[in-house]
Amino acid sequence: MAQPRLKSNAGLTYLEREGSGPRIVFLHGIGSNAMSFAPLFEVLPGDLHLLAWNAPGYLGSDPLPSPWPIADDYAARLATFLDALGFGRVNLVGHSLGTLMAAAFARDFPDRVQSLTLAAAANGYGVPRGGTLPDKACARLEDLARLGPQAFAMARGANLVHDPENNADIVGHVTDAMSRIEPHGYGQAVRMLASGDLPGNLAHVPARPRFIIGAQDRITPRTQTDAAAAAWANAHGAHPEITEIEGAGHAVYLQQPDAFCAALLTTLSAATAQTREGA
Repeated sequence: MAQPRLKSNAGLTYLEREGSGPRIVFLHGIGSNAMSFAPLFEVLPGDLHLLAWNAPGYLGSDPLPSPWPIADDYAARLATFLDALGFGRVNLVGHSLGTLMAAAFARDFPDRVQSLTLAAAANGYGVPRGGTLPDKACARLEDLARLGPQAFAMARGANLVHDPENNADIVGHVTDAMSRIEPHGYGQAVRMLASGDLPGNLAHVPARPRFIIGAQDRITPRTQTDAAAAAWANAHGAHPEITEIEGAGHAVYLQQPDAFCAALLTTLSAATAQTREGA
């Protein structure tokens, strides 16, 4: 099958599969890009309108102007991008770093979110903009500067995959995506992660999120998902659903695409039903 081609609009590149049904927008993680969602485009029903962006500073997308953007800056850029495409309400799916962007968007633009799915939740470190970066964030930037994108990806890629020795194809997919990061855009994303506060944002998000986590995720373990879910529950008096997928690490949607899409479709069905009831 031919490799899907990226489109470009409003200074951002993206992957799109048009359809007459609900619109699903995918936001990738810190070491990835829009192309990582291409396998899901082959699994999800053909009527769905699917779009995966390359975040600012990734794979041809213009970076944000601030050297230290926060999640709100990415959310505002996403809103402008969706405006340019003529998208109103969307079903938002964030993975890892993308969960911080998705939650900020759902907080800042609640009327534009039909459903919110957060996979491999990255809670962030809560560092004020311009503050001292956490050691793990510094290590990311130092390793990238020392190794370069290709060797950096080779050193980190297998950590995102459960049982990497027996999943060489998934490791290759993850490593290829990570090798394409741009140092400037990646640096901005690392600083945004440092300032991120997913639980704090979710307390102000009206849409009930659904969480998905790989049971063997070593990058963003279950404790982060539980903390984010608890923050929403404490604010709203109800508990969001958490789907744990066996046989998957951090790259949950690549390692178990069928189970991931099944959970996503359940969320989409519930959101559609709720919309009809409120009509």
